[in-house]
Amino acid sequence: MPGFFDTKIEFLKGVGPQRAALINKELNIFTFGELLQHYPFRYEDRTKFFKIRELHSDLESVQVIAKIRKVELIGMGNKKRLVAQVADETGEMEMTWFKGIAWVQKHLVTGAVFVFLGKPAQFGRKWSIAHPEMEPLSTANENRNNFQPIYSTTEKLRARFLDSKGISKIMEQLVQVCIPHIQETLSVETKEQYQLIDKQVAIREIHFPTKPDLLQRARRRLKFEEFFFLQLRLLMLKVARTEKFQGQVLNNTELLTEFYTNHIPFELTNAQKRVIRESYADLKSGRQMNRLIQGDVGSGKTMVAFICALIAISSGAQACLMAPTEILATQHYAGLKEFADMMGLKIALLTGSTKKSARKIIHEELLSGELKILIGTHALLEDIVQFQNLALAIVDEQHRFGVAQRAKLWAKNLEFIPHVLVMTATPIPRTLAMTLYGDLDVSVIDEMPAGRKPIQTVHRYDKDRLKVFGFINEEVKKGRQVYIVYPLIEESEKMDLKNVMDGYESISRAFPNYPISIVNGSMKSDAKEYEMQRFVKGETKIMVATTVIEVGVNVPNASVMIIENAERFGLSQLHQLRGRVGRGAEQSYCVLMSKYELSKDSRVRLETMVRTNDGFEIADVDLRLRGPGDLMGTQQSGITDLLIADLSKDAPILTLARDAVQQLLAVDPELALPENAPVLRQVKQQKKTAVNWSRIS
Repeated sequence: MPGFFDTKIEFLKGVGPQRAALINKELNIFTFGELLQHYPFRYEDRTKFFKIRELHSDLESVQVIAKIRKVELIGMGNKKRLVAQVADETGEMEMTWFKGIAWVQKHLVTGAVFVFLGKPAQFGRKWSIAHPEMEPLSTANENRNNFQPIYSTTEKLRARFLDSKGISKIMEQLVQVCIPHIQETLSVETKEQYQLIDKQVAIREIHFPTKPDLLQRARRRLKFEEFFFLQLRLLMLKVARTEKFQGQVLNNTELLTEFYTNHIPFELTNAQKRVIRESYADLKSGRQMNRLIQGDVGSGKTMVAFICALIAISSGAQACLMAPTEILATQHYAGLKEFADMMGLKIALLTGSTKKSARKIIHEELLSGELKILIGTHALLEDIVQFQNLALAIVDEQHRFGVAQRAKLWAKNLEFIPHVLVMTATPIPRTLAMTLYGDLDVSVIDEMPAGRKPIQTVHRYDKDRLKVFGFINEEVKKGRQVYIVYPLIEESEKMDLKNVMDGYESISRAFPNYPISIVNGSMKSDAKEYEMQRFVKGETKIMVATTVIEVGVNVPNASVMIIENAERFGLSQLHQLRGRVGRGAEQSYCVLMSKYELSKDSRVRLETMVRTNDGFEIADVDLRLRGPGDLMGTQQSGITDLLIADLSKDAPILTLARDAVQQLLAVDPELALPENAPVLRQVKQQKKTAVNWSRIS
């Protein structure tokens, strides 16, 4: 049943059907509730005024008190503009309007003194403000709000007098009619414990602040609430999953013991051992495991996954591993087949390239239970792929798969939902992990295998290219191999980038005596595989490639990574690419090549790469630069589209909100206690999704 906050905005005084239609289209706002949550993005201190001679171009917005000297229309037709010459005791400037000229002209009276507000721009020696907000000085101080809210708007809205000031006037009406209907959403205990102001006060102060400290408290209250209900939804899903979804009990460790005793090729790190213990506790609990393993490239996530698979197989079940690309799936298969063969376990690879005859055998052996581990791409999701008893589903780089895609994998066991182990080498900042994966248990492998040396990273400009070529030559003479990565496959007229084909030709000229591989995304898979294998076997010394090698190639002998046009890559991608080297015992190097002129963000990215190898520190910088939506891709936008909170800046508030939710659910998981009635009411009012993805990573 629609409530008060579902009222269409056209019924608000000062809006009406035409304005409402424009706001619907431009801001995607339809109801009282949505408009009320269109929060100001900043506030202007209206107590400060500037003299005309004090203006400078760094000022975002200024208030000027000036007398109108002259008003004139200049130009014809579409190029017509209204110009008011104004002055104070320190100088003269212009106010200019290109739209709404007739309305503005009626209000401009020569000799009158106005308060003008806007961003100053300098043309020659004269200052000008285009489309300033304006108010006669005689009325400017009446009901003046010293902290004026600034709302986001659009050009089309401004043309209909719905600039920030126009929206503010509508918001005054809205807040007035809404305040009596705003109900508290948090318990008295939570508000007292975390020193939060009431919801009604917070809404009034966020739109029309009366004091700086109250504005800060209003922002904190609304951010806390936004995080609180996001975490509540995720953690309630987690509680529901652990209680409702049974998992097969996988507690037989015979194969694991045999592997530890006779076959394991190296000592596990303490971090790997910890994650295995955490995973084993889930597998034997009788509840479905839903665990995310985070760890940098080369930290040993795949070995942890294989050990979990051994526990599943010992317990009479099967395991599968799904990777986003054929290259990566083949890489996993090659690496794990060696161990599976040692243990006498049947393992197979299923991708789009698998021949029909091989598929038939795989399908039969899966159903009979003879095939214990299946590794593949999204080909695993096909309906024809049926297991005898799939107990463990491992997904690598899961953010590359859609949620509905992964759901097909969990439906491959009708009796028990498979245990889920998600692996990612893309370091995720803690705040983002708590939000995107709040209903998963998160394990972090934060330790590299013994003997690994940190990769030395340097930033070089195009002018240093000959020195870089000399360095490549020295490394190849030592018997090492080199990656050279380019950002584009084909020529682009819009961007001055070195593409991979030109790169291949120039590298071939620079190193005529060395065999060179070339790999890019437009090559057929068999040609790509052929070139990859030449490099893996050491037949070629240099691989010229696009970012297709970001994941999937493991060549311990490759010790140098040259990244051309490094300023064009995101931090996460740079870190992934760098992880392709440093996989052997030798010292490895990453050289970031760029042009000399760099944007501020590009310089920060390259400086961060040179400064640290810590994937989580890099991810935090990436979050600050790009924001959560860009960082995780559009498929996650429903989770990260926050209205007032900011994942990159509000980590302390997120942590407090999550703690509050955990305390609440520990005492009252059903939200049945009287004191939690406000919380339960808010949960019921929030939109319910049609599909319950709670058991899907």
